[in-house]
Amino acid sequence: MSEELSEKTQKVLKRIRKRFKVGFSPLKIQDLELDMLQVTDLEHLLAGKDPFENVSEFPFWVKLWEASMVLAHVMASMPAQGNQKLLELGAGMAAPGLVAAARGYEVTLSDYEPHILDFQRVSAAANGFDDVEFRMIDWLKPPEMPKFDRIIGAEILFRDDFFVPLLAIFNNYLEDDGEIYLAHDLRRKSVPKFLDLAQKDFKIAVTKTTMQNEEGEKITILVNRLTKK
Repeated sequence: MSEELSEKTQKVLKRIRKRFKVGFSPLKIQDLELDMLQVTDLEHLLAGKDPFENVSEFPFWVKLWEASMVLAHVMASMPAQGNQKLLELGAGMAAPGLVAAARGYEVTLSDYEPHILDFQRVSAAANGFDDVEFRMIDWLKPPEMPKFDRIIGAEILFRDDFFVPLLAIFNNYLEDDGEIYLAHDLRRKSVPKFLDLAQKDFKIAVTKTTMQNEEGEKITILVNRLTKK
């Protein structure tokens, strides 16, 4: 796969490989099959950290979470209608956003560190998504951006101190008739706290999906749909 990338993307991949052990893995979502650049030495990076306990220091971006997979399936089931714009917040490996690109959305992928966007750039290029945009977004100091028809995010509600800034982003970046889709593991206790705040400005619907994780355990993923009141 890496031999087929453009010279510009090859340089980005080389930059990544100076810091991480990586490889391309196929990701099948419904009728789509994407090539995803992923970290191959996760144990070294995770170092025993718990994504439900060590939330302030856990590197959430480094793996494809079950919530990301469920959200990717949601996007695969909702092709773009016309020139719909979509933003994935805290995209990490960006499976949902890349699936949205395959379904015709004008996609912007975002995260908070340059090396994460580098992973997104390589995966987008590997799948021929040349029109995807990439933005660094600090939720505490968000940049001016155009509004989006859809905003999505998987496992982004992990710190209570980000809730108010994130709600401001939703209000500022979402079209009045737009939709937000958020996917999280049911075990993430911060989600109800956020939704309690969000219900002042948004109508909230929820669906549940039960699946097995890599360890064979049954887990439940919540997908919340938010629309402006």
